[in-house]
Amino acid sequence: MGSSSKVDTEYWFEDGPDNPPTPILFGPECLASKLYQLCPPEDLTLAKMLVRPLSLYGDRELVKETVVSMEKYGSVSRVFIVCQEDKVMNEDYQRWMIHNNPVTEVKVFHGSDHMVMLCISLELCTCLLDIAERYS
Repeated sequence: MGSSSKVDTEYWFEDGPDNPPTPILFGPECLASKLYQLCPPEDLTLAKMLVRPLSLYGDRELVKETVVSMEKYGSVSRVFIVCQEDKVMNEDYQRWMIHNNPVTEVKVFHGSDHMVMLCISLELCTCLLDIAERYS
């Protein structure tokens, strides 16, 4: 995200100022310009009312215990959905994720921001049904 979009985002440094931030709280300007920019206005309004701090690194103990391997998760078909208008994780970053964590298939959604389930919900539902039929 560009620095201007984060001007109203709050950061906490629970592990001290010399460590990366732990939770963040997206401000209303950031929500409107980077996460919900293509969603209906009522979804943005609801998001502003319900927004809560977000842990950047998840549950650290859970991450330590979760080892991804071919034996555990490698046999599961994975489909990555690229959202071309995502301003949180731009398409280059999404493609980097795909390259570093190979998937069975890539679906590309044009005209979708980070909140694809709100932005183009019918297209997403149709895509998920298709994926479920092909890979179950």
